[in-house]
Amino acid sequence: MPRIDINITSQQLDLINDSGELIKCYQVSTAKKGAGEINGSYCTPRGRHVIRARIGAGQPANTVFVERRPTGEIYTPELAARFPGRDWILTRILWLSGCEPGFNRLGNVDTMRRYIYIHGSPNSVGMGTPGSIGCIRMRNQDIIDLFDRVNIGTEVKIHL
Repeated sequence: MPRIDINITSQQLDLINDSGELIKCYQVSTAKKGAGEINGSYCTPRGRHVIRARIGAGQPANTVFVERRPTGEIYTPELAARFPGRDWILTRILWLSGCEPGFNRLGNVDTMRRYIYIHGSPNSVGMGTPGSIGCIRMRNQDIIDLFDRVNIGTEVKIHL
């Protein structure tokens, strides 16, 4: 099973095979406020994680999700103009769960309870620079490609 390595400093997500070879590299956008694990910090949590849930299989690109459910909307600039403050979660969701009790699992540092995802974003959202409120944002075509290559239980390492 491949694994995911996310580098916050370089804003890069690498998909790596069992032999340690790079399968694919994607540009991402992590938290604007940097790295951190505390609930309410709006930071991207570091450490070892796993994909706990894969959400959105078969949905069209730009499907809008709220609370991990498709709303029936397809993202457009016109829709964005009607909801200017919305944090757009589009296309696919890979919901992360921490593996390190006291660091990114349980209590006030629990990645899953913080609803930290790898997810699609509007094309207008820049990649390669921090900008999210904790999640790892990807281009829609990239999250579809990654989603199709990973399973529940895939290891995810997030680091500086």
